[in-house]
Amino acid sequence: MTSNARVVVIGAGLAGVTLARRLAELGTQALVVGDEEHPPYNRVLLAEVLAGRYGPEVIALPAPAELARGRVTAIDRAARTVHCADGTSIGYGTLVLATGSNPVLPALPGLFARGRGLPEGVHAFRTLDDCLRLSAAVRPGVRAVVVGGGLLGVSAARALAVRGAQVLLAQQAGRLLERQLDPDASALVERHLTGLGVEVHTECRVRDVHCSDGAVRSVRLADGYALDTDLVVLACGVRPRTRLAEEAGLAVRQGIVVDDELRTSDPRIRAVGDCAEHDGTVYGLAAPALDQAGVLADLLSGTRTTTRYTGTRSLTRLTLTAPGPLPAPAPSTGGPAVTAPATGTVTAPGVPAATTEPAPGTPAPTTRPAPSPVGTPTPSPAALDVAAFGETVPLPGDDVVRLADATRGTYRKVVVRGDRLVGGVLVGELGTVGTLARAWESAEPLPAEGGGLLHLLTTVGGS
Repeated sequence: MTSNARVVVIGAGLAGVTLARRLAELGTQALVVGDEEHPPYNRVLLAEVLAGRYGPEVIALPAPAELARGRVTAIDRAARTVHCADGTSIGYGTLVLATGSNPVLPALPGLFARGRGLPEGVHAFRTLDDCLRLSAAVRPGVRAVVVGGGLLGVSAARALAVRGAQVLLAQQAGRLLERQLDPDASALVERHLTGLGVEVHTECRVRDVHCSDGAVRSVRLADGYALDTDLVVLACGVRPRTRLAEEAGLAVRQGIVVDDELRTSDPRIRAVGDCAEHDGTVYGLAAPALDQAGVLADLLSGTRTTTRYTGTRSLTRLTLTAPGPLPAPAPSTGGPAVTAPATGTVTAPGVPAATTEPAPGTPAPTTRPAPSPVGTPTPSPAALDVAAFGETVPLPGDDVVRLADATRGTYRKVVVRGDRLVGGVLVGELGTVGTLARAWESAEPLPAEGGGLLHLLTTVGGS
């Protein structure tokens, strides 16, 4: 294949690898350029690697036929060439940016020494290397502070607790998983973590990080309390990787702007996955990335030239798994209707998860003890399944149906606007999630009879 006809994909994550594999199935080869040393892997499962349930090899994605290791440093649009850090250049006919996203690292005082990276003991949780470094530092009784109570922070806190760490989870918002869950569902997740020994603090802002000899020693909260710690895990959201696109002069807002054919402002360059912004939305989830890869494969191969990407109505699902080994995950073959987040990091790009300045009148630091020492991995409660879709917080005039069982720790709620299901959240029992998701995705009127909605909540419809 000549360079004028060649498809080159920058990024060996879920979106890029899925696109290349789908193109190969349709008879079109693509070269994938990835900047990580590891074979392509599924970021969704990093928390399971941290928990010790999967080895890194288990979460590997099927490799594309053509995979090159390298870091792309520039795009020459006029010459249709990308330049790599090792001095090589690659010509393209169509370039696809699947560059993913970077972790948001809050500008906390003490976090960044001049000319250095993160201090010893402070970890982002975005890549397999991040995961392996953090895993190597975990031992029973180690003190860990997780900053951020979104999907990634909750998953990381649970994994660390299962490994026997003393974990404090600091969430700036008023509840855990505030973007996905309502207060009642969030309370069940908090109860689950507390049962593992995780100390959960909501409305809790980390003020600064104290380091000594290049290693973290403590964190100070906005209320003045200082917490001694051995590890700090930053789970503060993600931001699309757009530098290459910006430097190439492509249109960028929150992400790389694309149309319904996933074209950027340069029709020779497309974008998919976490880095792409479609119709004002950056999804940061697996299902949209897979949907986009499928549409683009059809277009670039010529299989279905009229297909378009019109958005994804994605249901977010999180399983806080029970202890013990898990069966190996099935290989990814397409876009599932129910998905976990692409990276565990689904916080809206650019939204800070922590601010750096204390409130006026903050008292002088005092010290409080960390959670009681843990000498062995914590016995864990049963797995907790969580699913959420659409609008989980009702507007005035909406109808809400709730079914809760405090003893079993289950909770189901749906929000109805007029005669249509607009959102729902389920915790602990997901037997009806398939039925509910289909009713929501179809946006069709619900049955007129009064028992129709209750039927949706109580009848097993598959998950």
